[in-house]
Amino acid sequence: MTPIHVEVAIIGAGTAGLVAYRAARAHTDSVLLIEGGVYGTTCARVGCMPSKLLIAAAEAAHQARHADPFGVRVKDVVVDGAAVMARVQSERDRFVGFVLKSVDSLPQVDRLMAKVSFKDANALLTEQGQSIHAQRIVIATGSIPVLPPLLQGIKTHLLTNENIFDLPTLPKSLVVFGPGVLGMELGQAMSRLGVKVKMFGIGGSVAGIRDPEIRDYANQVFNEEFYLDASAQVKSVTETATGVDVHYLHRDGTWQTEQFDYVLAATGRAPNIAGLGLKNSGLQLNERGVPLFDRLTLQCGSSPIFIAGDASNEIPLLHEAADQGRIAGANAGRYPDVQAGLRHTPLAVVFTEPQVATVGFNLDQLNQHFKDRFATGRVSFEDQGRSRVMLRNKGILKIYAEQGSGLFLGAEMFGPAAEHIGHLLAWAAQNRMTVSKMLEMPFYHPVIEEGLRTALSDLNHSLHIDSEVIEQCMDCGPGA
Repeated sequence: MTPIHVEVAIIGAGTAGLVAYRAARAHTDSVLLIEGGVYGTTCARVGCMPSKLLIAAAEAAHQARHADPFGVRVKDVVVDGAAVMARVQSERDRFVGFVLKSVDSLPQVDRLMAKVSFKDANALLTEQGQSIHAQRIVIATGSIPVLPPLLQGIKTHLLTNENIFDLPTLPKSLVVFGPGVLGMELGQAMSRLGVKVKMFGIGGSVAGIRDPEIRDYANQVFNEEFYLDASAQVKSVTETATGVDVHYLHRDGTWQTEQFDYVLAATGRAPNIAGLGLKNSGLQLNERGVPLFDRLTLQCGSSPIFIAGDASNEIPLLHEAADQGRIAGANAGRYPDVQAGLRHTPLAVVFTEPQVATVGFNLDQLNQHFKDRFATGRVSFEDQGRSRVMLRNKGILKIYAEQGSGLFLGAEMFGPAAEHIGHLLAWAAQNRMTVSKMLEMPFYHPVIEEGLRTALSDLNHSLHIDSEVIEQCMDCGPGA
């Protein structure tokens, strides 16, 4: 086979890879985008978008069932599982189509469908034996689901995010392992769509929440909807002809065996790097086999190799993958002129109900880097005006700032409209605003964001910058 010679080779055509391609092309026309699977990003095909479609259906069913307190009588709510999944798949395919259209617009000479591995630091080899000689390489191979030993014997009745959205209809029952982001989102959605759900975790973690008070509160709220044991003891999961049998210690103290149609493994994802032959690259690898890299340049050591997206195992979120792809691609394109790129304030949202949002420094990081030098502001949404109006009045928001300077450092929230409040707080953190400056911003009445103002006022009081918070402040409007 004729060897290929190129300045920049990008391995992986997901979000990070596509963004890296366009960033590299701004500096050189000699770029090759290599994809070893199918085109269509994780987000569009098996991640953000199909999960939100399932969640939207679940929200509609939940609202219909719980309209009675508003004086609205809804009888006989029927969930058509086949219709739910048909819409998920149709809209999912539409989003994937947008990605495919974008890929099709790229020059054919710049694309190669092949699985490749490193021959050395500047050469890749396809499975068919074709050599690709690249002066610079970007690794953007994404991630794959991780299965714990307990589930590795399950075949026919095993679901992950990579096949759950292809179900022809909703199952009658589902056991979920892993109450993280994926498990909580899909587990709650399935429960609200009428599926019998039980969820098991280890270590007590719920939706990635770090603050113990907020985590315990969230655990209680979720258990009002479905069985969740975040510190479960599960002895076995056995596949049968019709599903899986789970033998576990119930919270009531008895060992039970229960059958489910499917098991959903939501136990994390790992960088998809196993087949890359990274040992041939000469790169220094960490204990998980991921190349060591500079998070501001995405350069691996001092080599002409860069890494971006989920493959880096840093922050597996689409906007982070896009940021990393942009930085890695630009640096590969203009190498050896390697420059630090803009990394945004950390922002993560879990689309459960109530939602979860984390911004900036989390509690573990604060205790590590700002120990005894930060203050906390808090608000409960149980009596917050707009939240009570909508009967979405469950949740807690905690925000953090540096003692002395009053600099806003981060926040964690479990509550209504967390996706929107999270954005406001991320913008404030990126602009290095103080709590006092944030309180100078406009707050309309009545909105959920007034709860943020209450937390900011509480934080300013904790910082000894402002007077004591006035309960039921009428300047803010009733229930603010």
